[in-house]
Amino acid sequence: FRLALIQLHVSAVKSDNLQRACGLVREASAKGAKVVALPECFNSPYGTQYFKEYAEKVPGESTQKLSEVARECSIYLIGGRSIPEEDGGKLYNTCTVFGPDGAMLAKHRKVHLFDINIPGKIQFKESETLSPGNSFSMFDTPYCKVGLGICYDIRFAEMAQVYGQKGCQLLVYPGAFNLTTGPAHWELLQRGRAVDNQVYVATVSPARDEKASYVAWGHSTVVNPWGEVIAKAGAEETVIYTDIDLNKLAEIRQQIPILSQKRCDLYGIEMKK
Repeated sequence: FRLALIQLHVSAVKSDNLQRACGLVREASAKGAKVVALPECFNSPYGTQYFKEYAEKVPGESTQKLSEVARECSIYLIGGRSIPEEDGGKLYNTCTVFGPDGAMLAKHRKVHLFDINIPGKIQFKESETLSPGNSFSMFDTPYCKVGLGICYDIRFAEMAQVYGQKGCQLLVYPGAFNLTTGPAHWELLQRGRAVDNQVYVATVSPARDEKASYVAWGHSTVVNPWGEVIAKAGAEETVIYTDIDLNKLAEIRQQIPILSQKRCDLYGIEMKK
């Protein structure tokens, strides 16, 4: 099946972001994409100072638009971090997924909050405004099961291993790595998660805006289960496409059968919730 990643240029105007995102979703569908993903924070600037101002309920304005365009195009739409979600007085970094009938299939709240301090380069603390999610998020398609994470979640190998154990063959991480961590770890982490679990891994970033308070790395990417980069964007706004070949995935797992060779008598990863 064809996967499309929309590397969107995000402005400070929510309505403009939504309109442009939906237009690019329609374009991707017209080019044969069956699963389409938007980047983390596609409808608002990324930064703790923006989260409360742009927050919405789920369902709400942004998710309603995503539901409508998914139904219109008859696709599976992964809504990036569609919005900062407000629920019960708390804010979450939330990704919603909609099916071809417009129904919401999954809602992933970012499990691992991005609290880092690299002296002289970048300091960021999502936990100043956001609360963490407490669950794994998977959804079924006629093609394969898909597991979701958001940005910093990709650094935690255990999460990807659980998705692999549960039968996911594609992991999608909307993310917004920065100009420090992006060149160092963005592709490395994707290739690691793909090879470790013999799955496809897709990451979808906002386009780079040098004038933004937080500058995203860009370079949305798809990696196959052999660890090969099979599609990669630059820094600008674009849509990239790739065909997900599940026969190739099956061949790789047959050739190097690590899933059946794990020593579960010596170690293990478990999903607690």
